[in-house]
Amino acid sequence: MTRIIALTNQKGGVGKTTTAVNLAACLAALDRRVLLIDLDPQGHATMGSGVDKHDLDGSVLDVLLGELSAAEAIVDCAVAGYALLPGNGDLTAAEVDLLDRDGRERVLEGAIESVASDYDVVIIDCPPSLNMLTVNALTAAHGVLIPVQCEFYALEGLSALLDTVEQIQESVNPSLEIFGIVRTMFDPRNSLTRDVSKQLGQYFGDALLKATIPRNVRVAEAPSHGVPVTKYARLSRGSQAHRVLAKELIRRLAL
Repeated sequence: MTRIIALTNQKGGVGKTTTAVNLAACLAALDRRVLLIDLDPQGHATMGSGVDKHDLDGSVLDVLLGELSAAEAIVDCAVAGYALLPGNGDLTAAEVDLLDRDGRERVLEGAIESVASDYDVVIIDCPPSLNMLTVNALTAAHGVLIPVQCEFYALEGLSALLDTVEQIQESVNPSLEIFGIVRTMFDPRNSLTRDVSKQLGQYFGDALLKATIPRNVRVAEAPSHGVPVTKYARLSRGSQAHRVLAKELIRRLAL
């Protein structure tokens, strides 16, 4: 059974795209068929997968507008090990276009329906905002994976996202689940990190994943080389942490 996972947090700078790219690579390395969808106009997941966002023959925007099928726009990222539905700054146009559509929340769901079953996991990298693109991702997804940096405003930022998830559940996707909260840029030596981590555990209970993603220079360097950290620095702490995350999700979601 295909699992569609939306990676989202309306707060930028929490490692959302880094987690999406490296989780996709780790799941692929563990023999899962993976499709990564770059729904963020910044196009960082596309670039981090070794695809030039400025030179695309087709993108997720073309798919949303009905100008290409998903199969026609998907790119095989052989080095990374997964398939990619790329995105770039042109996606900003989709926001306006979707607002004028009937059934605008379900455009992405319908667009990927024909290809989703070809994969074990579909990962959607969402924009760092709660806009119509994010709503489309949450409508298409079976569950949400939320990367969180353990800082002062972490819980406050999560409340708006959880409200949106609840609204999506009540309106268009009642089966949407919280698949997990993953702590990113994690430094256990920092007392604030420990305090916020404890609060997250108290608030979310079992939804807080055991895997944590540490601050790691190799993780930060990998996107500039157009590969996941698992290919750039396989033995680094960042690479190993993402592999642990992938294995935990495989167990949790029976992937």
